[in-house]
Amino acid sequence: MLVLSRKQEESIVIGENIVVTVVEIRGDKVRLGITAPREVTVHRREVYDKVKESQRAPRPAPDSNPEG
Repeated sequence: MLVLSRKQEESIVIGENIVVTVVEIRGDKVRLGITAPREVTVHRREVYDKVKESQRAPRPAPDSNPEG
């Protein structure tokens, strides 16, 4: 893991097209702004984990006789 220190309004660049900027620091919370292409999905970790979990969950088999 790379650990960087940044002050408010400072940024880091990931690859050539993702910029993460420290927008605000308030107590123990940091607000980040993320600029990325539309095709790049950005989620909070807990949301990402739930999305992945729901993709792994077994889906019910389709009813072979929909008319009963």
